[in-house]
Amino acid sequence: MTNPTGPRVRPDTARRLHGIALEAQTSGRVPALFAGVQRGGELLWSAGIGAHGAGRHRDRAATAHDQYLVASNTKTFTAVMVMQARDEGLLDLDDPLGQHLPGASPTPEHEVTVRSALAHVSGMQREPHGDVWKTLAFPEADQLVTEYARAERVGRPHTRWHYSNLMYCLLGEMVAQLDGCSWEESLQRRLLDPLGLRDTTVGFTHPTRLPVQGYFVPPFTDVPVAEPVPDFRGTAPCGGLASTPADMARWSAFVAQPDEAVLHPDTLEEMTQPQTVVDPRGWTVTMGLGFFLVRSGKRILVGHTGGMPGHITGVFTHRESGTGGLAFMNSTSAPDPMALAVELAGALEEAEPAAGAPWTPGSSVPEELEELLGHWYTEGSHVIFSVREGKLEARMAGAGPDVPPAVFEHVEEDLYRTVSGRERGELLRVVRRQDGSVRQLSWATYLVSREPLAFGRRPR
Repeated sequence: MTNPTGPRVRPDTARRLHGIALEAQTSGRVPALFAGVQRGGELLWSAGIGAHGAGRHRDRAATAHDQYLVASNTKTFTAVMVMQARDEGLLDLDDPLGQHLPGASPTPEHEVTVRSALAHVSGMQREPHGDVWKTLAFPEADQLVTEYARAERVGRPHTRWHYSNLMYCLLGEMVAQLDGCSWEESLQRRLLDPLGLRDTTVGFTHPTRLPVQGYFVPPFTDVPVAEPVPDFRGTAPCGGLASTPADMARWSAFVAQPDEAVLHPDTLEEMTQPQTVVDPRGWTVTMGLGFFLVRSGKRILVGHTGGMPGHITGVFTHRESGTGGLAFMNSTSAPDPMALAVELAGALEEAEPAAGAPWTPGSSVPEELEELLGHWYTEGSHVIFSVREGKLEARMAGAGPDVPPAVFEHVEEDLYRTVSGRERGELLRVVRRQDGSVRQLSWATYLVSREPLAFGRRPR
């Protein structure tokens, strides 16, 4: 059974996307797979392949409005909440996590920073204390805090990536305590209400949306076995959300271009900078602050995967184009959701690339920038300074169109700060002759001259 959406992409593109999804569903023996690609929060193509549900819904194909347990995709929500609190001045990323968790009483061995917890480089054990995945009896939030001192450090901080659900449970509780309410209430106020994510809930608690039944498909039979639904309790911040593909498409669009009223775009950019390498052999996956970064050809996609009994999901976004790939599967032993979501997004981008912004003429060139424009040289390399939308930019000659320019902001007379691109954060100084004309520039202390010069030579 297949339930595709209407033709928002070309027929050949739809056939390619459907082929990718169908191969995953059949090879992975997934009872019901929902796959989609989004731009601007709208699903341009999607298909529910197979059938799911229970009772009278058993033979219905998955739709964009059915709820799956999105599991560890929840971590991207929790991470954004932490960064919101940081931007509000409630914490610093390099604060000890225990500083904001009264009652945790961590020993020096247990003390980790908020940043290391977000990036999974804290060195702390993966799961809360006890055999929670054997019993599916998850602790309450206050128990997680008081039992933190019993957790084991399994590695030195910042030496390697080690995934920790425990750290995200505590990060969520930290935000809750800073906000003076439960994590669920904080999530609702900070993200779900402002972004209109009305079909996203903690667990299957939505009053009307159909919960997708999760299954385990045994390796030697074709008869699925229904999986239980955990009671997440205090572990909800690390993996307790249920959501629909339609809502997660909107979340993917937010990750591509955040609403500044919810999270400043610079903060989302900060979150999607690599903090550590996840696969030190392949160097194709890194970890940011709450987001995986995946290299696929020349593209970098950011997002997360999720795994719960009977539910495997992946949502990954190419931020530059705003294209997101989504994969929702109701089987414990499903295909790699990261690979599937990334392949879907890449297939759309290759077949029907997102339209770029048109070039628009500027209105004026600031007088103080006129002498800085044109051809310069630094460290033997050719660099071109120009003005776009009234701001000074610099591009290395020959750089591809996908390489962003360095952009400068005025600090004071003859002094500029690099705010993005090459040498971000560094100063650009204008050095003048006695007659007031520009002799040279100094960028991150390196000489920038009108003619190519060897080191140690001075411009005329």
